[in-house]
Amino acid sequence: MPVARVCVDVPLPHLDRAFDYLVPAELDEGVRAGTRVRVRFAGQLVDGWVLDRGAVSEHSGKLTFLDKLVSPEPVLTAEVSRLARAVADRYAGHLADVLRLAVPPRHARVEREPPPPSPDDLGHIDGQNGTDNRDNSKIVGGAGGRGWEAYPAGAPFLRALTAGRPARAVWGALPGEDWAARYAEAIAATCAGGRGAVAVLPDGRDVDRLDAALRDLFGTGRHTVLTAALGPARRYRAFLAASRGVIKVVIGTRAAMFAPVADLGLVAIWDDGDDVHAEPRAPYPHARDVLLTRAQLGDTAALLGGHARSGEAQQLVETGWAREIVAARATIRQRAALVTPTGDDPQLARDAAAATARLPSLAFTTARAALQAGTPVLVQVPRRGYLPAVSCADCRTPARCPHCAGPLALPSATGTPACRWCGRPAAGYACPNCRQRRLRAAVTGARRTAEELGRAFPDVAVRTSGRDEVLTRVPAESAVVVATPGAEPVAAEGYGAVLLLDTWALLTRADLRAAEEALRRWLAAAALARPAAAGGRVVVVADGGLAPVQALLRWDPAWFAARELADRRELGFPPAARMASLTGAADAVADLLTVLLLPDGAELLGPVPAGQGQERMLIRVRRARAAELAQRLRAAAGTRSVRKTGQPVRIQIDPLDLL
Repeated sequence: MPVARVCVDVPLPHLDRAFDYLVPAELDEGVRAGTRVRVRFAGQLVDGWVLDRGAVSEHSGKLTFLDKLVSPEPVLTAEVSRLARAVADRYAGHLADVLRLAVPPRHARVEREPPPPSPDDLGHIDGQNGTDNRDNSKIVGGAGGRGWEAYPAGAPFLRALTAGRPARAVWGALPGEDWAARYAEAIAATCAGGRGAVAVLPDGRDVDRLDAALRDLFGTGRHTVLTAALGPARRYRAFLAASRGVIKVVIGTRAAMFAPVADLGLVAIWDDGDDVHAEPRAPYPHARDVLLTRAQLGDTAALLGGHARSGEAQQLVETGWAREIVAARATIRQRAALVTPTGDDPQLARDAAAATARLPSLAFTTARAALQAGTPVLVQVPRRGYLPAVSCADCRTPARCPHCAGPLALPSATGTPACRWCGRPAAGYACPNCRQRRLRAAVTGARRTAEELGRAFPDVAVRTSGRDEVLTRVPAESAVVVATPGAEPVAAEGYGAVLLLDTWALLTRADLRAAEEALRRWLAAAALARPAAAGGRVVVVADGGLAPVQALLRWDPAWFAARELADRRELGFPPAARMASLTGAADAVADLLTVLLLPDGAELLGPVPAGQGQERMLIRVRRARAAELAQRLRAAAGTRSVRKTGQPVRIQIDPLDLL
């Protein structure tokens, strides 16, 4: 009797293995590797995925028959199955949890739809003009004749993609670069070699930009977009287009990192330092690590691009796993705007208030000059809202909610203060320290900033871009755009001035990556400015002696990333070392540690409070011991699962938040 090895969707750590089931004769034809089935497990009917088929089972006991074939559609490819197993092992997780991330829920009506016609091979026909695309010079050209030729290693990288070689690159995009067009050209080069590509972007706006660039290059119907925001039907339709081999190029947010593209030749990720690439569901994989694992398992090319460079990307360069693609310093100087800090000695000599003023005179005059020249101005503010934090106007004591001690905020100039945690209004608030009722701004948000700038420039339109409304583009005319990080719209011909305000809010965060994150956000905004030769100016309200400000002044994220990585090696922090975070009730964490066999040289850090009555313990090991630590954490979690004692403990490998 034929058997099927099934991964059952029962996320208990001690059940993280395949189980053999007999295949009934009436299901024999439909049950294949990758299909969904229903099986009896511990007396319950549960979902499962068929990992493979076999003639006999190694299990000596009695086997149960498969209960039902949910669909004959093979939704789990062999390549994604191997990847899911590797990701589960890397993050001390359960295979079923990873497969739930990799395979979207079934949509029966979409499965019954007739498949769309397969497009022509992207490597042979250019979807826009119908010409042969195997000439690599056409791919390299790009907009304005620059494209990848602006980078000495750019053209060789594209040639390697076309030849099908597993080239791995960390790309530092130039200021003002049309990064979406460059990614589209890299994908075209891969397809010219007859292979497919997967590209992961941080958010929907970036997906839309790459989607438009691919349509300009290929036409429609030759790639698909896969994001969690599509809805069940559209997402499953895009997934099936890839799994059936109809589409060879898939782009999207982190939902696309497991896209089942056949004959994969390139995995790409843009702005890998953005924290939205980290999956919030177990086992909490990061899209960058999933794609790098995929490249390693499949001998596939990889591209990590961004204006900034993460410590993880720098480590890939320093270990030789990837090569960097950067422009020459002369090219960077031609393309970058002039960056000026407000906290250095020359500025303090001209304006004594430059060190404390929220909008120093340099920032004001720079914005005014850009507006008088008829160019838009971008103002980046780290906090959204009006006044997200207020304090007593007399004694400066932070205003807290009388019910939950959360921070009070003002929604508008005439609004009532309310708690940001519980939402309760505090109309009768009185300072517990001095009993006064007057409030003042402690932190200024984007909407209050827009209001202030509207009074400063009464004849200029002031718009905001943030969570409530994210602008896509602004016209090339006088306007002020106040945006929170990540919501900066693209100006038609670049901004005449970019002002980076409240930099202290980013630099003083209690976060290991605070400086790296601040530079990443600043570079993303500064990249939207016009070149210095065209009048582009960037004013950063910070001391010019700070390392991230220095990297911004010189537009040298590689230098800063190398410096950060060296510091983390000395201190023993990721990515130089591997960290595991154990979060849960104090008794549960202690119980897990009693059954955990720590690798040699492992360090225990903590415990520290984690909120809601929980605590967190950190385990640090050398990178050489990373796989061993993950394996032993899985074994310890399995031991507790078998005993069915104690509350669960959340296990995270290399969490972004370590503080």
